[in-house]
Amino acid sequence: MSVPDKILTMHPKGKKGVNISREKYDSICTFILKTISKQKRISYQDLNDLAEEKLGESFNGSIPWYIVSVKLDLEARNIIERIPKTSPHELRLVE
Repeated sequence: MSVPDKILTMHPKGKKGVNISREKYDSICTFILKTISKQKRISYQDLNDLAEEKLGESFNGSIPWYIVSVKLDLEARNIIERIPKTSPHELRLVE
């Protein structure tokens, strides 16, 4: 039996990241980036709801937990960002 490939996520505030399966990371990451590039900007809640709707049947695990972990990692890597002064907070791709 092979050991699943893992990735240690980063956190924008320098906190400790989490170890998650690379397969799940890639799946959520692709979803987040495709969704944001299509919508240009999206609230975190809408992103979460869409993920539940689109990935719910096929994804094994807590979608909201993975969305948060991967979103924070993408923020830390400067790929997406929170739009300042939005409430609830909205996300966009970093230019």
